[in-house]
Amino acid sequence: MCNLYRLRKSAAEVAAQFGVLTPAQSNAGEEVYPGYPGMVVREVSGVRTLQSMVWGFPLRLKSMSPTAKPKPVNNIADLNKGMWVGLARKPKWRCLIPLTGFAEAEGPKGSKTRTWFSIKDEPIFAWAGLWRDSAEWGPVYSGLMTDCNEAIRPVHDRMPVLLHRDEYARWLHGSFDEIARFQARCFPNDLIVMDRTGEPWSKRKAGDGQAALL
Repeated sequence: MCNLYRLRKSAAEVAAQFGVLTPAQSNAGEEVYPGYPGMVVREVSGVRTLQSMVWGFPLRLKSMSPTAKPKPVNNIADLNKGMWVGLARKPKWRCLIPLTGFAEAEGPKGSKTRTWFSIKDEPIFAWAGLWRDSAEWGPVYSGLMTDCNEAIRPVHDRMPVLLHRDEYARWLHGSFDEIARFQARCFPNDLIVMDRTGEPWSKRKAGDGQAALL
């Protein structure tokens, strides 16, 4: 489960990487948490746009009080599940999530630290995502997860579905069967760069403190 990533590049640099003609202004921070805004690339009438959205689909559980805030569902466990399959089958709801690294918690409970992962020789890369409009938070997005490769296994058993540059168009326009294969493949071990740090995991409360994976 990925609950923290960062994008340490300007909107102009992201736009250049993803073929966006007009960079949009964003209030997203360098570190992105569930329930907070991040930058997303999507296509409108064949033109790629860069847009700020909230990371996580709002989910209200039956056990929650009517006044409680929804939980942000920021990770997609299975494209075939009911919450996602309808969106995934329609290219207009697919998006690319730009990032420069994602983090997992590592260490004993109470003193976990951040271990960051990035892609070798890729200052900016893409995470496969879906988005939609919501009544609660406006446009929202979530990222697709898969089983980890051997480079990430020492820290976690899951990882984001990462895309190579020549795969962006296939994710945005391919058939459902084509995009489902991304979740089944193993990302190359030798392209993953690991950076173990002493940064405490809980430097900032993410959203309402709870995120969900569906």
